[in-house]
Amino acid sequence: MYSDRINALPPYLFAAIDEARDELIAKGVDVIDLGVGDPDLPTHPHIVEAMRKAVCDTKTHQYPSYAGMPEFRKAAADWCRKYKGIELDPATEVLSLIGSKEAVAHIPLAFVNPGDVVLYTEPGYPVYKIGTLFAGGEPYPLPLTAENNFLPDLDSIPANILKKAKLFFFNYPNNPTAATADMKFFEKVVEFCKKHDIIAVHDNAYCQMTYEGYEAPSFLAAKGARDIGMELYSHSKTYNMTGWRLGFAVGNSALIKGLGKVKSNVDSGVFDAIQIAGIAALCSSQAGVEETNKIYEERRNTLIEGLTAMGLEVKPPKATFYIWAPVPEGFTSMSFAKLLLEEAGIIATPGVGFGEAGEGYIRFALTKPVGRIKEAVERIKKLQL
Repeated sequence: MYSDRINALPPYLFAAIDEARDELIAKGVDVIDLGVGDPDLPTHPHIVEAMRKAVCDTKTHQYPSYAGMPEFRKAAADWCRKYKGIELDPATEVLSLIGSKEAVAHIPLAFVNPGDVVLYTEPGYPVYKIGTLFAGGEPYPLPLTAENNFLPDLDSIPANILKKAKLFFFNYPNNPTAATADMKFFEKVVEFCKKHDIIAVHDNAYCQMTYEGYEAPSFLAAKGARDIGMELYSHSKTYNMTGWRLGFAVGNSALIKGLGKVKSNVDSGVFDAIQIAGIAALCSSQAGVEETNKIYEERRNTLIEGLTAMGLEVKPPKATFYIWAPVPEGFTSMSFAKLLLEEAGIIATPGVGFGEAGEGYIRFALTKPVGRIKEAVERIKKLQL
């Protein structure tokens, strides 16, 4: 019944986790879900109010612009200038997105021909690989290891792969490892991509989820990055707007135009009322973002303290709301996730679900209050690992 491309896809990781959670809840299990990275905190009230007013305005009820409202694109450009130090032309270098996930899926359709290679960091967001497969491309993972600070070794890529490489997806602050990258690394990516004629796509969805004064840089701030690259931003994590589906792509005008051509043929743009709410998020005080980060920082510290007390070596991340922890000796990532689920009622994501390079690790999302995280720690302690 299904097409070959659908039959070739692995089960989508987070859909499988949701299914397992729902089955346990149906059995009456008190589940602590630290699996999917979906903020439990509500969208900031002033954003909701902006949406409420906009949705009552009949002018928003018609088809939106494919590229996004000019006001939204200007707000995105202004935000990038203020918080990331990059200058953008809202008309040609900014594109609204129905969440950054759809951009990740659509970008290969714009630039990849069957047989072209797409490089991506692994462990990583599953859609880098899935979007490549949909476009008929060949995904080529670049393993992230603790020994290399979870940065890819660009010098290790074989020459025959580089000859066919067309795209490179990378993501810092990183999901799932929570690793960060500095401008030196971004400059190396620019040099690498220019040398091999590769399009660089930086997924910057977690750039505002930072702690202890850390500021995550923009890839486009690296010299020459605008010549070969684009960057994806999301309202989902920064403003607790996962369900709203809103983000934006910025960068090289020809690349933005290519992605826009795909989108104009497969979707009808972002609902104007949501874009108006997005403008409120971008243009108003960011105090709510800072407060949210303080909450995640407390949760981070609580979970790391508990895991460390059990003998698991975990470094406090400077960004994201994920803890990337090595599994105890004698376990695989799947077997440990299974033990947590079946014996402790805790959902965590096995590292191998993000690719083979994720084996040996498990990801906890800081999406529950401190009290529930403490309870999760106590449940794990009782397993006597």
